[in-house]
Amino acid sequence: MEQKLPLPPFTMETALQKVQLAEDAWNSKDPERVVMAYTIDTEWRNRIEFINGREAVKAFLKDKWTKEIDYKLKKELWGFRENRIAVRFEYEYHNAEGQWFRAYGNENWEFDENGLMQKRFASINDLPIEEKDRKFK
Repeated sequence: MEQKLPLPPFTMETALQKVQLAEDAWNSKDPERVVMAYTIDTEWRNRIEFINGREAVKAFLKDKWTKEIDYKLKKELWGFRENRIAVRFEYEYHNAEGQWFRAYGNENWEFDENGLMQKRFASINDLPIEEKDRKFK
């Protein structure tokens, strides 16, 4: 049986740990590593895309990090209860033309009893920035 510690129900300590583990995994930019935190049949909404299943998530992430170059993410716990966590995040990247962006957003996460994320709903907005205005270097 696959498990991804910590398991719900979350405490302040374990919710903070879960958020940090997610941040670390996403900053690795390794789709194989990232998808292991999700159920086989995970359900996502990412901006206007609806993605279902680990394999579809893996393909999405490979494509994402091909387009979002020098990606760097910071997540912050916003709230939690039982098997759910809400986070605020921002990340920076540039496109192939060299334009930098800072993306802001919120995610709502729902976990199964084994600590795997079964639902992820993300609302994200991108702001073009100058390279000199980057926060995450």
